Amino acid sequence: MQLQVDAHSPIPIRRQLTEQLKHFIEGGGFPRDQALPSIRELAGFLGINPNTVARVIEDLKRDGYVQVRRGKGVFVASEPPTRPAPNLREAFLKDVVTRAAALGMTAEDLAVGVLSLAGVRPAPVQEAVGILLVECNTEALDFFAKELEAHLPVRVAKVLVGDLGASVQRRKSAARWGAAVTSFFHLPEVERLLNGTGVPVIALLTEVHIETLHRLAHLPPGTRVGVASADAETTHNLEHSIVNAGLPNIALLGSCAAEGAALGRLVRQVEAMVCSTPAAERVRALAGSAVQVIIDDRALDKRGIEMLAAILVGQDGDGTTAAPLPARRPPSTRPSRRNPLARGRRARRPLSLTYHEEGGGD
Repeated sequence: MQLQVDAHSPIPIRRQLTEQLKHFIEGGGFPRDQALPSIRELAGFLGINPNTVARVIEDLKRDGYVQVRRGKGVFVASEPPTRPAPNLREAFLKDVVTRAAALGMTAEDLAVGVLSLAGVRPAPVQEAVGILLVECNTEALDFFAKELEAHLPVRVAKVLVGDLGASVQRRKSAARWGAAVTSFFHLPEVERLLNGTGVPVIALLTEVHIETLHRLAHLPPGTRVGVASADAETTHNLEHSIVNAGLPNIALLGSCAAEGAALGRLVRQVEAMVCSTPAAERVRALAGSAVQVIIDDRALDKRGIEMLAAILVGQDGDGTTAAPLPARRPPSTRPSRRNPLARGRRARRPLSLTYHEEGGGD
């Protein structure tokens, strides 16, 4: 156990110690039913007032983390509460501290800044929120569900587009879904089926990984590139992301599905292929070592994740959901195969958010 307190921090010592002990208990640092060090031992170890430690123990007892057993001491509760996804919280905090350091801020500056935002205090999510995920195939459902659960404390209900109508009818209250997530291609259909339920619908666009763009940027001038993936929408999204990057050293010849005669024709025309892991096996079987394979297994646009998080907690600071943004659609035209870098220069619009008011009234 590595407890420490900072007497110079703007965060009170009582709060510092309480949160650290909660973190250790949640992470298994203190097994259930194990005795904690005594108040005097903790105070001596940390060099703080025993009365402060006693108040910390009272806070932990009130929140259900510890139990006081008369004559025996303080023990970790047999069933302590668990806040959602401690690994996600830790990863988020590390990211925030790193980004703050890049702006010249210390951890103390960050703490003061957060505490000063008195007007921005949405109620924290205390448990995983139910999210409805709608897609046309199980591969897309599995991918999006894994990505969403890796970024947010959500429970994903996966439903195929063709089954959505029946799912809504079976569910007594669709409003129990915090939001519905789908792709741009299925957005109109999902909006229609959820109309009147009060469930916000978000379209998240997968984009090419930044590492893929770096690799493409270092290819020799004039390199001919193709794109292949398991489904048409993902293929188009990856192609559009590469076009928007405006890399002058490559010529994007086109894209196709990861199977069929079209893949063979495209592979014969290019020197590099951007494709998913399953497609990579087919490309290598067709081209051997003649074509460089760059694997890109899709990533959700971070701005889409942030928008979904804002919906889950609300941005008005009073527990209500923020006013929706106007619905937006992705570019409707495909990139030109003859001169792909001459168009598609406008910034991508990675998500669409539409709200349906309960009952459909104005």
